Amino acid sequence: MAGAILCLPTYDERENLARMVDALETVRAAEDDLDVLVIDDGSPDGTGEIADQLARTRPWLHVLHRTTKEGLGRAYLDGFRWALARDYDQVLEMDCDFSHDPHRVPALREAVRGGADLALGSRYVPGGGVVDWGLARRIISRGGCLYARLLLGLPVHDLTGGFKCFDRRVLEAIELDQVGAEGYAFQIEMTYRAKLLGFAIVEVPIVFSDRVRGGSKMSQRIVLEAAWRVPQLRYRVLRGRIPRAR
Repeated sequence: MAGAILCLPTYDERENLARMVDALETVRAAEDDLDVLVIDDGSPDGTGEIADQLARTRPWLHVLHRTTKEGLGRAYLDGFRWALARDYDQVLEMDCDFSHDPHRVPALREAVRGGADLALGSRYVPGGGVVDWGLARRIISRGGCLYARLLLGLPVHDLTGGFKCFDRRVLEAIELDQVGAEGYAFQIEMTYRAKLLGFAIVEVPIVFSDRVRGGSKMSQRIVLEAAWRVPQLRYRVLRGRIPRAR
């Protein structure tokens, strides 16, 4: 099975999931080798049951049920393992709340087809941006990206974004069992590990919109984790605990 799988983690997204599936069905008109994997963390609002109902009439839509809410990083890792157990060439990740525009999926895929190993949807390159954000959130996001970029020496402008397309070889090379971060830090760690292994990373401009329906998943804990995980990642590399390209 060639093609791509898009990992779509959900927790209490009943207001967004059906709309997102409809939008992705439109995207599939031009990307008919694109499958979607909903990864639901036992949403108490019934999101998992909605996903099952939607999948019954869509052979390209799959559902992975997780019994407890363990965080975004764990959900993505389980989705990546599910994808690697099958023959997809590309593995994507995206939020379900429409903060990521599903119609930018083809641009990310095309970047990987064109030679990139990892394509990042970037808010902070020409053509990218954010809408409906207050000043405080803009400062936190920009500052977090700059902080990680400087400490890790990464030539990437948007390190905390979660709209990505991996060539499967990247996920096969990364030791997924050793990835310990969540939230923003998870996105930083995955990109850092890919770069250390010598994979080519490109940034594709996207416009990020704040969610319209449902509550935000961002918390102080997620921000604080990113703050201490970044120097920890650098320390682990210096100690030889995270592999580099040979």
